[in-house]
Amino acid sequence: MLTFVLLYLPIVTLVVYAFNAGNSIALWEGFSLRWFISAAQNERVQEASIRSLVVAAIAATIATLAATMAALATTRTRPYRGLTFKYAFINQPLMVPEIVTAVALLIVFSRIKVWTGYSGIGYLLAAHTAFCIPFAYLPIRARLEGMDLTLERAAADLYARPWMTFRRVTLPLLRPGIIAGFMLAFVISLDDVVITEFVKSAGQETLPTYMLGQLRRVVTPEINAIATAFLALSVAIVTIFFFVNRKKA
Repeated sequence: MLTFVLLYLPIVTLVVYAFNAGNSIALWEGFSLRWFISAAQNERVQEASIRSLVVAAIAATIATLAATMAALATTRTRPYRGLTFKYAFINQPLMVPEIVTAVALLIVFSRIKVWTGYSGIGYLLAAHTAFCIPFAYLPIRARLEGMDLTLERAAADLYARPWMTFRRVTLPLLRPGIIAGFMLAFVISLDDVVITEFVKSAGQETLPTYMLGQLRRVVTPEINAIATAFLALSVAIVTIFFFVNRKKA
């Protein structure tokens, strides 16, 4: 019980003070939506929020497509030597500390920037996509492993081509896993700070890195309001992920 109190009490405090009417984050001065309105009208917050959503959506989409193909390739085949290595290779970002991945990406991308002169948002998209693939892969692979192969075999017995079997049989049954994988990858990308902080170039702030930068300056309840909205979005996505998995089960 004490563990849950220590874990959730700071979050509850943050949410409560997001509705504080005053300028203090420690002294309650009445209820108000002032800081939510201020955050919504802040152009830097708007820009960072849009960039976060765009990066998360693109990275999650590409990661889900790659994870789906990887899951099919590693489950719809007979066991062979090296298959375990492929599992470990795909899930490697989960096993390596995120700071190590961030430093490695920084070194590689800095060299590419020198060679090409390109410093756009493509590096951020590539980093988020690579990091999100194993998160999308896990629920998709779990769904494939739990599927009954009878319908796929029946389609093959009726002379359906592999693509037709996949489109008409496998894909509809796999859809809950794909949706769950996409949402998990989306929220992981949306919440990422460490990799984004190391990879991004100037003018490419996402909402988490913007909040981190503001914490180094004067902290106002506006940060609480942004964090509360961010928390609500993350909780909504995770809740949808839970119900999709529950429906799948």
